[in-house]
Amino acid sequence: MDDEVRDAARRRLEGEARRVSELIDGVRTDMGEGASRDSTAELSGYDQHPADTGSETFEREKDFSILAGLEAELAEVEAALDRIEKGTYGVDERTGEPISAERLEAVPTARTNIDPPAPGAVRQ
Repeated sequence: MDDEVRDAARRRLEGEARRVSELIDGVRTDMGEGASRDSTAELSGYDQHPADTGSETFEREKDFSILAGLEAELAEVEAALDRIEKGTYGVDERTGEPISAERLEAVPTARTNIDPPAPGAVRQ
């Protein structure tokens, strides 16, 4: 991989890391992390219908799921940036073969080429 392609990939991944980090910060802010408040604290003095509590729990779990997905995405971006620094970006981690430029354009965090069909699999 030449320097120009590697530098373009680095810039793209650094931009993606900033974008995802900002999303993570936004989700954490919305969830109230960093503040010492519980999302149901304002209603603690009132009787709550079980459905209200269930809805609140569902929303909280949804936020945690979104946060986990974003954190995993950021980890992949950071791993790709690390591969650029080590000189292994664009090399299939399983086969050692180069990953196609088209695949890296579509999925800049790609660690492998698209999986070949399993032995004995029938193509349709």
